[in-house]
Amino acid sequence: MKPIIGVLLRPEISYEGYEVMCIYNKVSMAVIKNGGIPIGIYPPTMETYQDKNINTTNNLSLEEWEDLKKIIDLCDGIICQGGDDYYDYDIKTIEYAHKINKPLMGICLGMQAMAIAFNGKLQAIGNLEHSKKGIDYAHKVDIKKPSKLFDILKTNKINVNSRHKYKVITTDLDIVGIADDGVVEVIEDKTKDFFIGVQWHPETMVEYDQLMNNLFKQFILSCKSNTK
Repeated sequence: MKPIIGVLLRPEISYEGYEVMCIYNKVSMAVIKNGGIPIGIYPPTMETYQDKNINTTNNLSLEEWEDLKKIIDLCDGIICQGGDDYYDYDIKTIEYAHKINKPLMGICLGMQAMAIAFNGKLQAIGNLEHSKKGIDYAHKVDIKKPSKLFDILKTNKINVNSRHKYKVITTDLDIVGIADDGVVEVIEDKTKDFFIGVQWHPETMVEYDQLMNNLFKQFILSCKSNTK
């Protein structure tokens, strides 16, 4: 049975100027390519956090949270995808997935939201090496061992793309990947089946980088073990 992968939707503006909620196509394609079924998880509220250091949020009502939990419980795994701002429902979903050991992958902003959910803080970054769009590889990342990510990729040095404006400076999660300039690139909880956040965009690399495809493949395999 194919696992159902819930992807936290992001707000965008359509070509016609309408507000829409979306799953980025590359995320969907990476999930489908590796045997998963992507579905969107719609936020009960659209309260955003321009202050990137907020680490406690209580904006969802009890009813909204119960509705959100029902959707999360339908999923075998969760992807917290990239975007411009994170929301209360990102934080609540991350905390809940961690609590019940549901596989979760955080991508770019999603990794930053994971850090925030666990007493993290962010800081604006001006390094151009981390703001390169449209290129296959922007910089290298050193992967620590022992770590879940090292077990998946079987190497301690990888090349990644990069396009982000903030960096993680603290978090209670395990920091297991760092760029040459010290920017945190991977966080995880080693005690969970799959609870990994990466600062780059592996979904746009799966067609030309086997290691990034392996990351999605292992995520989907972890979700399969969670199927009902």
